[in-house]
Amino acid sequence: MATTAPVRTRDVLWTDISDIYAAVLAHPFIAGLTDGSLPRESFRHYIVQDAHYLRGYARALAVCAAKAPTEQDTVMFARHAAGAVAAEQDLHAALMGEMGSTAEAAAKEPVAPTTRAYVSYLMATTQSGSFAEAVGAVLPCYWIYARVGEELLARSSPDPLYARWIAMYGGDDFQTVVDEVLALTDRIGAELSPRELERMREHFVTTSRYEWMFWDAGYRQETWPV
Repeated sequence: MATTAPVRTRDVLWTDISDIYAAVLAHPFIAGLTDGSLPRESFRHYIVQDAHYLRGYARALAVCAAKAPTEQDTVMFARHAAGAVAAEQDLHAALMGEMGSTAEAAAKEPVAPTTRAYVSYLMATTQSGSFAEAVGAVLPCYWIYARVGEELLARSSPDPLYARWIAMYGGDDFQTVVDEVLALTDRIGAELSPRELERMREHFVTTSRYEWMFWDAGYRQETWPV
């Protein structure tokens, strides 16, 4: 008699956000990357805010490293935290240069409302929640970017600047990083109580919504209303 394979935690989580991911792919920011219609000003706003965001995201990953149950997991998240900073320093600096600015100038620009809210949620969750909650909160930034990058790489872009961004997140190197976190997610998820899994799912859905909001904020070139 055949046995049914256990449901992976990653599959539960992705099912929770299938509608959010569909909304991400349908957003004019994402569509504009592939057809070249995204205004440069919107892309620049996004890159500036992403640099602000990644500095906070690296700190959230460092908290995950501190809470990790094994040395292997600690090393992984510490490596990813360093990688987030490196991405901010290298890719963003290059992109800002191609848009006639510098990373130093971008760092002095205000942190927009959605960026501030997203980073604040990440820090509050990783610091006050369990390790599983922390993983649930940081996972969408890994996973949604990899899925979007893969989709956009298949579509390609006529704009060399946008194609460069797509190549980073749609490439095999980034997917390898994401696969590490997904494997950890399945491992710890299998040991969670129903209540612990529910909390992990709640944070995963919330930060997935923030991912959509982040791209939307870039498209609108969001600023503080007062």
